[in-house]
Amino acid sequence: MKKNLLLTGVLACLCLISAQAQTAPAPKKWYDSFSIRGYAQVRYNRLFETNPNLKSEQGDKSIGDNGGFFVRRLRIIFSGQVSERVYFYIQPDFASSASSTSLHFGQIRDAYFDLGLDAKNEFRFRVGQSKVPFGFENMQSSQNRLPLDRNDALNSAVSNERDLGVFFYWAPASVRKLYSSLVADGLKGSGDYGVFGLGAYNGQTANKPELNDAPHIAARLSYPVQIKNQIIEASIQGYSGQWVMASDQLSAGVKAKADKTYLDERYAASFVLYPKPFGIQAEYNVGTGPEFNKATDAIENQKLSGGYVTASYKIDWKKQVIIPFVRVQHYEGGKKHELDARSYRVDETELGIEWQPNKNFELVAMYTMATKRAEDFKLQENLQSGNMLRLQAQVNF
Repeated sequence: MKKNLLLTGVLACLCLISAQAQTAPAPKKWYDSFSIRGYAQVRYNRLFETNPNLKSEQGDKSIGDNGGFFVRRLRIIFSGQVSERVYFYIQPDFASSASSTSLHFGQIRDAYFDLGLDAKNEFRFRVGQSKVPFGFENMQSSQNRLPLDRNDALNSAVSNERDLGVFFYWAPASVRKLYSSLVADGLKGSGDYGVFGLGAYNGQTANKPELNDAPHIAARLSYPVQIKNQIIEASIQGYSGQWVMASDQLSAGVKAKADKTYLDERYAASFVLYPKPFGIQAEYNVGTGPEFNKATDAIENQKLSGGYVTASYKIDWKKQVIIPFVRVQHYEGGKKHELDARSYRVDETELGIEWQPNKNFELVAMYTMATKRAEDFKLQENLQSGNMLRLQAQVNF
């Protein structure tokens, strides 16, 4: 009898251990915290083109003469919360141009990690190459943006929108959740760059070496507010630093400061009414930066200003999304990243429509009407006007 009871007890213990082993979660693997995703964009800009000499130096280089089918972006994103307070994000782009005759080279766009200072990661530092917190559309991913290129007025502040530096961000957990939903729900959000951001960065833009010992400083304050069904976000931001003209940015014969260093500072205001279903996105900036002056054949510090307004309407139809939109933009000032800090005046109107038959594919058709004056030491009389129909197919994976 005692043997039977002992055997029964042993069997019961074994069954209990076996049940616990079956219900216990498997150990978490290192790759369970990582995700891989990406997107690709293919364009054609030459339909109904009226002026092949209308070019885009900072944006889509396939616009105009000798432009054809073009891979605008091909990006793969690696990210993950590797521990409770450490997050990493790496994004290379395989559609970069190594030169005017070579395409489709790999290049780092983002490479940073976030270090949370509290359990909810409401306070965090971002270290590495990342977007500079200046301008809503600059920080908005090209995967989500409606117009095919960023506006000239604010995008001329930071080429490729990124630089190497350290940024501090703060946002309550509830606001961070809202920022995430604005992207996930297809409302064209900019992502989570905090309610308040402050940081220092090299100032020569992404994948460029630093050319002086003085970092740029940037700060931004932004807050989304939900009013019944609508969500509104208003922002103010600014940066200041010293921009150095690299030797390959200067024409032979152009006049420049002996140290090639120029004051580079801007201030901007942003307003966004998220498309539920009607949306408005507007930004304007003013500042000072280097600009070519054809009256003196010299690069001088000059005032700049400009902005844009985008209106859109989001239509949900049979599990598909259709978004017609219009954007009007104006910019007058220099583009420090271009040859001789090229002097610009841009007036552009774009009428477009985005069609999303499913979450993995988007098609955009956009008719552009533009007038651009772009002058440097080599080309001092260059006023171009023209229209074109632009197409972009995007796959999200």
